[in-house]
Amino acid sequence: MVDNLGDLPHRKTMMVRHALLAIVALPVFRFRPVPYLRGLPFLRGLPFLRGLPFLRGLPGCLGQPVLRSLAALLAVAALGWLAPGGFAQAPASAKPKPARQQAPVVDMRVSVNEVIVPVTVTDLQDRFVADLDRSDFRIFDEGVEQKISYFSRDGKQPVVIGFLIDMSNRNVSHWKTLREAAIELVLNLMPDDDSRFSGYLIPYSTTAELAVDTTNRSDKLVEKLEQLKPGGGGALYDAIYMACTRRSLMQGEPIEPRRVLIVVGDGTDTASEHGLEEVLELAQRNLVTIYGVSTVAYGFGSSGEANLKRLAEETGGRVEYPLEGVYKDVIGYLSKPSDEGNYAIKVGTGGYAAALAQSLYQSVAAVAGEITTQYILRYVPSNSDAPRLFRKLRVEVNLPNVKIRARSGYYPYNP
Repeated sequence: MVDNLGDLPHRKTMMVRHALLAIVALPVFRFRPVPYLRGLPFLRGLPFLRGLPFLRGLPGCLGQPVLRSLAALLAVAALGWLAPGGFAQAPASAKPKPARQQAPVVDMRVSVNEVIVPVTVTDLQDRFVADLDRSDFRIFDEGVEQKISYFSRDGKQPVVIGFLIDMSNRNVSHWKTLREAAIELVLNLMPDDDSRFSGYLIPYSTTAELAVDTTNRSDKLVEKLEQLKPGGGGALYDAIYMACTRRSLMQGEPIEPRRVLIVVGDGTDTASEHGLEEVLELAQRNLVTIYGVSTVAYGFGSSGEANLKRLAEETGGRVEYPLEGVYKDVIGYLSKPSDEGNYAIKVGTGGYAAALAQSLYQSVAAVAGEITTQYILRYVPSNSDAPRLFRKLRVEVNLPNVKIRARSGYYPYNP
C-alpha cells in the first residue's frame, strides 16, 4: 500500500524521469506485450509508481520481455499523465476554486436615496379627491421645497400588506364579526387575479406569530383566519417589529410594492418586549404606512387608542372606529332605558349585529379605498444632511378646503 501520495508536482517530476528512461530503453528491446502485466497493481492507480520500488529486481525475476513491455507501458502512462485530459489533471496547476458564496441575507432596512411619500387628499367630508396632477403638489424636506421625480395616481398601485390581528381576550365578544371584517379586508386588498398585491398575516395575543408569510394567495390568509381563536394578552408592538424584520420580502420593496400595515385591534399592548418609540422609528425607517381598524366598542375606551392613532398618523395612515359608530344615527340613545340595558337597538333582535357588520364593512371599504387610491410622490433630497437622524416632511396641495395625509418624516440613514 502507498502510505503517502505526496506532493503531486513532485510525482509528476518522478513520472517524467522514469518515462524518459523507459523511452530510451525502447530501441534496445523489441516491444512484445506480456499478458502478465495486465494484473500488476500499478495499472490500477498511477500514484503507485512513485519511486518505482518494484523495478529493483524485476529483470532478474521476469526477464527482458517483461522489461520491454513495462518500458513501453511506462512511456505511455507518463505521456497520458502529462497530456491534457489524461488520467488526471494536477489541481496544483489549476486555478483555485472560488469560495462558495452564500445566498445574500435579505434585510428589510432601507437606506433612503429616493424618498417615497404616499399622499391621501380628501375634502372636508372625508371624500377622496382623486383628480389632482403633479403640478398640484408641493413637497418640502426640512422646509426646503423638492423636485418631484415621480408621480402616480394609479388605482392599482402594487402593495404588500401586513394584516396584524389582535387576538387578546378583549376581542372575544366581537370575534366572529371582527374575523369576517379581516377576511373582507384580505379579499378586497389581495385579488386572486392580480400578482401586484401580496400580504402576510401576524395574529398577536400574549406573543406575536407570523402565521402566513408574504404571499400573493389570499386563500392562505383566509384559511388561517378561520382557524384563529382569541385569548391572552396583547403584544401589538412585537407584531409590528416582526412585520418589519422577520417576514420574506417581495422584489422591489419599498418602492414598488410599497409597504402597508393594517392593525385590527384597540392599540392596547400588555405583553411586548419592544416599545412604542422603537417600533414607530422602525416603521418610519422602513417606509411603512400603518392603518388601524379599531375594535373599541361604543361607550368604552382603551388605554392604547392614543398609541394606535399616533402610529398611524406619523406614518401617513389613519384609524377607523367602526364599533363606535353603531349608534351615531339612532335618535334618543341614552334617553330610552329598557330592562335589557340602555340600548336603542334591542338585544336579541339582530339589529345590533346588522349595524355592527355594516359599520365594519364601511370601515373596511374606507381603508381599502384609501390604500388603492393614494397619490404616490417620489423625490431625491437636494439637501441631504448626514448627521440629521429624522427629517421632517410637509406636503401641500394647490387646492382650498382639503385635508392632506402623509408621513410626518423619514430616516435617511439606517444604523
